[in-house]
Amino acid sequence: MYKLFLLILSVAILSLSFDGSPVRVGETVPDFQAIDDKGNPWNLYDHLRSDYLVVYFYPAAFTGGCTAQACNYRDHMSELALLNVSVVGISGDEPQNLGMFKKEHNLNFTLLSDQDGEIAKLFGVPVREGGTIEREIDGKTLQLSRGITTSRWTYVIDINRKLIYKNNNVDAANDSQTVYEFIQTHNLRKSCR
Repeated sequence: MYKLFLLILSVAILSLSFDGSPVRVGETVPDFQAIDDKGNPWNLYDHLRSDYLVVYFYPAAFTGGCTAQACNYRDHMSELALLNVSVVGISGDEPQNLGMFKKEHNLNFTLLSDQDGEIAKLFGVPVREGGTIEREIDGKTLQLSRGITTSRWTYVIDINRKLIYKNNNVDAANDSQTVYEFIQTHNLRKSCR
């Protein structure tokens, strides 16, 4: 009940601070809140400890492209960490489904639930109706629901809360490499100034 209250409160705060225009590259990203894969409240400003935060939106846990994208980030997390990068994946999946997805694929980063699409709206990510898929997990057939389905878009936020990268044409299997190359180039430009 307490977690539900926190989620409702965070959506209310987000809607008060958000004027309806999606954040653009070069602008400060407003704080946003979500429930993470463990069912705990998560907010952006408490998690901007790295130089960069990758925020990637994906349609649905336990689907082909989304699994490839998540595993790609998992497998390249050590290279990203060398650049002081952290990662969060966001979908319309229910938090408990995200927890199962994270466990099933041994993911080493946080997944956030955006069941109502408010965070996607903040970034301008297109959404459509959610749905339910059936998957076998730990020998049980489960119905996994999501409130909305987002498009696959990736963003990078710097430690100063500025949006510095947007990709709305993501190749799921190579997303982490594309982001890594962008951040390397960004760091080189910063050091030349």
